[in-house]
Amino acid sequence: MSPILKTAALTLTLLALPATAHAADEPPHTVVVEDGAIQVRDYAAMILAEVEVSGDMGDAGNAGFRPLAGYIFGGNQARAGGSDEIAMTAPVIQTQSENIAMTTPVTQSMAGNGSWRVAFVMPPEWTMETLPVPEDPNVTLTERPARRMAAIRFSGGPNDARFADKTAELRAWLSAQGYEVIGEPVYARYDPPWIPTFFRRNEVMLEVAR
Repeated sequence: MSPILKTAALTLTLLALPATAHAADEPPHTVVVEDGAIQVRDYAAMILAEVEVSGDMGDAGNAGFRPLAGYIFGGNQARAGGSDEIAMTAPVIQTQSENIAMTTPVTQSMAGNGSWRVAFVMPPEWTMETLPVPEDPNVTLTERPARRMAAIRFSGGPNDARFADKTAELRAWLSAQGYEVIGEPVYARYDPPWIPTFFRRNEVMLEVAR
């Protein structure tokens, strides 16, 4: 077990919490444009711990959270032996994934229900060479390059209809401003489930061309 203990936080929310709550570290970024609830941000390269799960937005988010939390809180093998705790960052991100046939396994059987890729952003001090290896084979580590992301902020719990509405609102704003969308919608949540719904910070994010 690493002797370094860090404050835990979820991968996409804690700015909207009451003053008594702990704020989470967010991935390094610069705000390029701000217009009400919408921001355009430049994010540095990052590493994600990801797991793919099926179900509706809320169920998939909960199902994906458990193995990822297990990984960062010790369900791993450190590179030099033992296990490490990893500080969580905000937000927890969730994107709907495509079902692509592979040599093994074949995932087309899930196409009717859809699937979600749930991810935690790893703190920037970790690298692919130093991050501990997940004990759960469903948890994978993935590098993401630096990206420009547009985000629209809203409160509440996971809700498919609200996600769709906010995605449409963000797309309309981006189109009016002349941005080119080059990525699929990402649902980001910044708060743990015990935070009252009306205090929770959520975002829909879309990657745009620089």
